[in-house]
Amino acid sequence: MTQAFTQQTTFTEPQGRAQLPTLPSGWPIGSYESYSEAQRAVDHLAGTDFPITDVTIVGVEPILVERIAGRMGWSKVLTSSALSGAMFGMFLGLVLSLLNPGAGLVPILVGLVGGIGFNLLFGALGYAASKNKRGFISQSQLVARRYDVLAQPRNAEKGRALLADLAARSAFLH
Repeated sequence: MTQAFTQQTTFTEPQGRAQLPTLPSGWPIGSYESYSEAQRAVDHLAGTDFPITDVTIVGVEPILVERIAGRMGWSKVLTSSALSGAMFGMFLGLVLSLLNPGAGLVPILVGLVGGIGFNLLFGALGYAASKNKRGFISQSQLVARRYDVLAQPRNAEKGRALLADLAARSAFLH
């Protein structure tokens, strides 16, 4: 029997068993307000002889944050559609001109005009289909209230000591 898809496994997992989501294990050795602080702590541990594969960063109390970047209107839709179409069309035209060196600038111009035209059409259709339900542009991001660094119990005390040393040095320098 052949399998159409293969399952990704870890080194400790028996072959053929599906990798299921599991809660992280370990004891907390540090807690930080930002991911960059937690990352800095793990980098510090990695710079020592600490067994870094025993470490996990856990985002606690995840929050979805949507930051508003600006208004959305016909002019913005058409402008961004035309620009992205021009980029894609130019790229396609350049590739075609490389494949046919004797054609000159014709493939580049055809790609440019075609890319702008198609993207304008599909951008306008997409925006019209939404019936202006959303008058703004935004970016969503998943963040956590705090980030805990966990280590396996066999190394937790050593990890706490190393991170306490990092915190003391940071406090002394500031």
